[in-house]
Amino acid sequence: MRTLLLKYKNYLIFFILLILLIALKVVNPSFVKSISFISFDMYQKVFPLEKKDSNVVIIDIDEKSLDYFGQFPWNRGVFAKIIERVSASNPKAIGFDVFFTEKDKQSPEEIIKTYNITSNEVIDHLQNIQGPDEIFRQQLEASKSVIAVLGSNFSQQIYINNERYNRTAKARFLSKGGDPKLFTFAFPHSIGSLAKLEESVKGLGSISFLDQTDGIIRSLPLIVRFNNKLYPTMGLEMLRVGENQKNLYIELNEVGIQRISSRPHKVISDPNGIIWIRYKKSKKNQYISASSVFEGQFQKSKFRDKYVLIGASAQGLFDLVKTPLGVTIPGVEVHANVIENILDQNYLIRNPDTYIFELLFSIIVAFITFYLSQKIKPKYSLAIFFGSFVSVVIIGFSIFLFRSELVDISYPIFMLTITFLTGLYFRFVEENKIALSNLQKEAKLLKERELAGEVQKSLFPDITKYENFIYATNIPARDVSGDYFDVIGVGKDEYYFTLADVSGKGVKAGMYMAKASSIFRTLSNLSYPLEKVVFGVNNEIVEAKFKGMFVTAVFGKVNTQTGDVTFVNAGHESIMVFDRDKNFEFIKSEMPPIGIIKYFAESMVKSKTINIKDKNFVVYTDGVTEGYLKNGQELGADGVERIVKDLSSITPKNIVDSIATELNWGAEKLRDDITCLALNLDNTELIDVKKRKKEAAKKAEEEKPKN
Repeated sequence: MRTLLLKYKNYLIFFILLILLIALKVVNPSFVKSISFISFDMYQKVFPLEKKDSNVVIIDIDEKSLDYFGQFPWNRGVFAKIIERVSASNPKAIGFDVFFTEKDKQSPEEIIKTYNITSNEVIDHLQNIQGPDEIFRQQLEASKSVIAVLGSNFSQQIYINNERYNRTAKARFLSKGGDPKLFTFAFPHSIGSLAKLEESVKGLGSISFLDQTDGIIRSLPLIVRFNNKLYPTMGLEMLRVGENQKNLYIELNEVGIQRISSRPHKVISDPNGIIWIRYKKSKKNQYISASSVFEGQFQKSKFRDKYVLIGASAQGLFDLVKTPLGVTIPGVEVHANVIENILDQNYLIRNPDTYIFELLFSIIVAFITFYLSQKIKPKYSLAIFFGSFVSVVIIGFSIFLFRSELVDISYPIFMLTITFLTGLYFRFVEENKIALSNLQKEAKLLKERELAGEVQKSLFPDITKYENFIYATNIPARDVSGDYFDVIGVGKDEYYFTLADVSGKGVKAGMYMAKASSIFRTLSNLSYPLEKVVFGVNNEIVEAKFKGMFVTAVFGKVNTQTGDVTFVNAGHESIMVFDRDKNFEFIKSEMPPIGIIKYFAESMVKSKTINIKDKNFVVYTDGVTEGYLKNGQELGADGVERIVKDLSSITPKNIVDSIATELNWGAEKLRDDITCLALNLDNTELIDVKKRKKEAAKKAEEEKPKN
């Protein structure tokens, strides 16, 4: 059992992580909701609703109107005049996103109270005057008007004229399939306008917004409850009044509310009667100043067959809300968008079944990604990860555009990323564990020097296939070299390369080099930026705890198409660069060696980019510059320059072989490891090594003497 658990330990950890991620989705805390909302907002930001003509006109209580009429609230006679002028143009309906909770200050009753008038003669005279509230009431009664009611979550009781608000909606609700009160959102308290005003209008419409975690209005309940009574939202009520309907129809299923209708308009909602608003870009021509309407400064066609909303955009009236488009708009425009969404059947849907789809899809994608990360090379699993990432985004946007449904892509992406990184980490740990374990086991079974030398040789790449443009060689001073080079192809035209010199010699240096090479290969295969590769190698080497050891190295990335070489010289010998005329340049190191500073900052990694289309790029260890010539002198950098100047044919192989031959002249013992790497992009064709070996074998067979 224990063996089985150890074998499948990674998968066990993955399943535990998966369960935790699923639980996070099920619990759905506020921060998870906020992340989901970001993905919903992104859909609308990328593809906002474009609409030239609007079915809704907004009469704006703006700064201009405040300057014209003075401080708000205004005399009710102003609104009466506005209604009169708008009604003359035959609008569909007129809706007030404004409350009239108290009597007008200029009404006879308020004048008697304010000035404490006691004269019966004066009181009788004033009471016979038609006040602003009555004038306003008459206009409301004569028009197709809808006035606002508002739900409240405040704990205290809300009173209007010393009475608790408890009026019945104008719309008659007819339900099929259940009781909608069981599913609609309820406000414990509510507020409305004066009773005589509400009695005179054709409709009462809720302007209540649900509490949003981030203050952005994304959705709206089409039906709400106040004091256990149903009320339609302002937009729905205006459509009912505009179409001269008495009833609102509610269809339910076993989950909740399914459809809400105000003939001829049908709206599919979520189980709680909520729709998600699809916002269009705000247009100035949709607004007209209240003062302009009062003065009659508009074309009569402006309001004909339109739904007219009256609301405030003035900053001082505090009726501004944020939208998913990243802009702030007056609250009245939210209701305008709802009306247009219903008319155009262009509202958004958050289907309950979509939640299950998101969860199952995320689990499947996460499992596949994790499994493949354990089975295939990191660069391929990385490609699958990015492919899955892009696919999720495309699916989400496609469903939004073609079905007007909101799919939460943030959760699948989050789960995908977590499981991929987990799988990659397990793969990285296991590969390093296996590599080091195998090296240690083999070192115990065989002679230290002989075995370690053979193991090390296996770590070097087959450089022959790159020799047309990259060539390198390593000649160890002992059986085990502390030097290292590598070349890794990561694309059609891109190659990572490195040449390194580990401090010390022998098996310990070889193991240190093996660790560094393993990390370099892993990070390079992931096509990380060169700076991140160097940063990662340093931090992992430091953690490996090879006391007193470090690495000087040159890390590079070459593009054979462009000729650009990006490199980092970490405490290594100067890099030799020379052109076809053999003009030499030596590029010194600008940062410390690898493995000395623990967790150094990425900013410490100093990279440089040059173009070598017409140049040669040569890197070598100190075993080259400090190597002995036949005459007993050190070669030095000048000696390397001399060797290159004497070459008639400049190729990477010629450069490297000439330097190696000069130093490896047959002495009994080398002073230090000799390692050299050269780049020349005159010929970037890869060599078919297998074909070359077959041809060589065939030639050897042909040259054998015949019996």
